[in-house]
Amino acid sequence: MNDVYIDLIISTIIENFGSEEAFYQDRLGISPERWENWKKGFTGLSPEEVQKIKNLFSDYEWMLLQKVLRQTIIYPEKRTFAVTEFRRLKTKIARKWLNIGLATVEILNTTGENETGQYLDLRVTIDYGQWGYDDILNFRLPAYIQQQIDNEQVALLDWVNDKLEETYNS
Repeated sequence: MNDVYIDLIISTIIENFGSEEAFYQDRLGISPERWENWKKGFTGLSPEEVQKIKNLFSDYEWMLLQKVLRQTIIYPEKRTFAVTEFRRLKTKIARKWLNIGLATVEILNTTGENETGQYLDLRVTIDYGQWGYDDILNFRLPAYIQQQIDNEQVALLDWVNDKLEETYNS
């Protein structure tokens, strides 16, 4: 199993669930041993389990993950910062989409909670008017961001331009 691929998946699991354990037990319903063996490439997962891993990402994010993975194969020196690069590119792309008026941004929920604390989900979407074909970038951010936007009367688009990269990549 490609270590960079695993690192990118684990990073997203921790972002969304707070821990690997919460994901493989609650979402996949598999044992710690099976999870570790899969990560080491000793065993495979069922097609349904693989699909649950892919569902951690939007279609666009999955494509971006593949591009970052390919870059680490072509340029091995990029392997050490692939997760950082993936996250940086997500924010750069979202800002570009928004700045040229191609996408919309929305907060999906005001707060949720996982093992790492309270959060809110921000989504940037390009809507093509055809169900299932939208390009989507999702960001799980600390819940205090909602207060920053509300208290300072900062427009969501302005906040994304000014603060998304530093907040999401920190």
